[in-house]
Amino acid sequence: MVILYAISILFYFIDFIDTNRKANRIAFWLLAIVWLMQTIFLCFYVIEIGRFPVLTIFEGLYFYAWVLVTLSLTINKLLKMDFIVFFTNILGFIIIAIHTFAPAHTDSNVMAERLISELLFTHITMAILSYAAFSLSFVFSIVYLIQYDLLKRKKWGQRLRRLSDLTKLETMSYILNIIGVPIFLLSLILGIQWAFLKLPGLIWYDPKIIGSFIVLIVYSVFLYMKVRRQKSGKSLALWNIASFLIVLINFFLFGSLSSFHFWNT
Repeated sequence: MVILYAISILFYFIDFIDTNRKANRIAFWLLAIVWLMQTIFLCFYVIEIGRFPVLTIFEGLYFYAWVLVTLSLTINKLLKMDFIVFFTNILGFIIIAIHTFAPAHTDSNVMAERLISELLFTHITMAILSYAAFSLSFVFSIVYLIQYDLLKRKKWGQRLRRLSDLTKLETMSYILNIIGVPIFLLSLILGIQWAFLKLPGLIWYDPKIIGSFIVLIVYSVFLYMKVRRQKSGKSLALWNIASFLIVLINFFLFGSLSSFHFWNT
């Protein structure tokens, strides 16, 4: 359910950035599946405990997340306010992730540890997927600069013909960042949730945490410059390349300096 929720938010983000109606429809139906799963789980839980589940913080979180999804689907269907739905479901995802992976709502320590392990697995998987998207975006920007240089120096030849046109290269770089940013954001949310569960004395100024927020900021600035400022061309490609270098610094340098990240345990 959490994975479907994350994919739904990804498609809503694509629609938010690029006004993609197909992505909006996919996001809506994925969110509808999430709502159906939540409703089934809620009904089974009510039958199991014989009361409405709002008496504990964890029951309340689940019901709150269900209400958010219900309202967002209603708003989407009746009022067509897509941006409200997008931001509402970012909040809903955070709530459902806290509920799903918090161990205190189950009596089984084994189950709690399993959920925390699954949370870490999901966090790492989503982080790697976002890094892959950023890497491909970086490659497209490198090729863009090569093509740009060949065209500027009027180096007509076989190499120029084998490279794609500048517009397509820039578009692919942009699309990959649209995919990478929300996946990385969701990974960061899940990673922080895992750290809270496993590391009660979490240090917010840990290099890995700071580096991850810097990565999120620089790529968000890229999308802002592209969408709101209508930036394009060489300057945007250079920004994208610099952003990926920050990803590498965060992954290798800040990761090695971190006091808790997984490769140090």
